[in-house]
Amino acid sequence: MVFFVEIGSLLVAIFILYLLYIFLKDPLHLIANALMGIILFLIINWFIVSDVPINFFSIATVAIAGIPGVLLVLYQTN
Repeated sequence: MVFFVEIGSLLVAIFILYLLYIFLKDPLHLIANALMGIILFLIINWFIVSDVPINFFSIATVAIAGIPGVLLVLYQTN
């Protein structure tokens, strides 16, 4: 039984490393996604919905997740 748990956790670790490699292979894509997310977040906050708080956590969420982060922050505030 322990053998299967060890193999399973090893496969999960390899999968996570693979995903990390895919995401970090092209850092320009990540930077562009973060910048587009922050710009979209600020435009939405200034012109469409003014009750979204701009604080460290919302900016960090948008910077890490990009455009899906904007949707997440907007969903959490409503």
